[in-house]
Amino acid sequence: MKTNFNLQQYNSFGFDTVAKYFVEINDFCELQTLIKSGELQKYKTLILSGGNNILFQNEAFDGLVVFINTKGIETLHEDENDVVVRAQAGEDWPEFVRFCVGKGWHGVENLAHIPGKVGAAPVQNIGAYGMELKDSFLQCMAMDLTSGATKVFSKEECRFGYRESVFKSKLKGIFVITSVDFQLKKNAPLHLEYGNIKTYLEQNGIDNPTLQQLHDAICAIRNAKLPDVKQIGSAGSFFKNPVIERTQFEALQKDYPDIPHYDEPNGMVKVPAGWLIEHCGPSILRPFGPSTSSGTDSWKGWRNEHVGVYEKQALVLVHYGGGKGQDIVELAHKIQDSVEAKFGIRINPEVNFV
Repeated sequence: MKTNFNLQQYNSFGFDTVAKYFVEINDFCELQTLIKSGELQKYKTLILSGGNNILFQNEAFDGLVVFINTKGIETLHEDENDVVVRAQAGEDWPEFVRFCVGKGWHGVENLAHIPGKVGAAPVQNIGAYGMELKDSFLQCMAMDLTSGATKVFSKEECRFGYRESVFKSKLKGIFVITSVDFQLKKNAPLHLEYGNIKTYLEQNGIDNPTLQQLHDAICAIRNAKLPDVKQIGSAGSFFKNPVIERTQFEALQKDYPDIPHYDEPNGMVKVPAGWLIEHCGPSILRPFGPSTSSGTDSWKGWRNEHVGVYEKQALVLVHYGGGKGQDIVELAHKIQDSVEAKFGIRINPEVNFV
């Protein structure tokens, strides 16, 4: 166990936060031993995976950070149509997707290039381009952080919702996912309808894309609109896309005919948070600090010395260096307030605040 450990390289925002205690887990027997030693009960504990969806609000974490770094991918079942594959929690998610696509296995390709680890993916029920993790999820194994006992969780037991699961709510801090099993297909229709996938394929002369071409297209699209966290700190999409009543959407549509939307079950409508943010700006509220953004009144491209809103994607809050977690917190609250003031919609963070 290490003391006063700097977490700058362990959170994608790149904030210079120091953990009082830090331990890396490379085998879950190590975690089981740690649990049975009683160390987790002594301190405030944070289970850290890729650090790609987390915001450290303070410069110090007064407790124990447990970094999950277990590796391994194995095929549990394979026939002419189906594959069940198990990935350990510490596996890199984009690499896992690349591995599956390389094998010709369908089911996770639209989730390509989402930063993070396999074990964190079910917690958030990650999703992109018309797919969610739950669509290919079979089950996961998790360890009780009090007893060290392991339990298998079915899809139903995980209670997946939009960027939600039981591990983010009721069982948060109680269980940690150790591995995930995926049910994949050797042949399946490609999902090309969401976002600008079709436009990209058409522009690149691809009429009948292969699984690999779809994967590569999504990676290219994401690269074009999201910052490289090695250069600019971010947590990817910061806010969830709000899901609203159809009556509320229709009222908005009268004032904003071009507002994009996606129909949801039960008559609900999903509205892209990025569009809402881009069509709001600081002037809706009282002046909010100095900015180096252009003259247009939009959060998109807004920045001060340390933090801002990415110029290519309004859904992404960024850290340019030298800032603190509270800078992002303050900016996020201002964006939420301005969107609510203009559209009557309260957008909520997808990122976990610590």
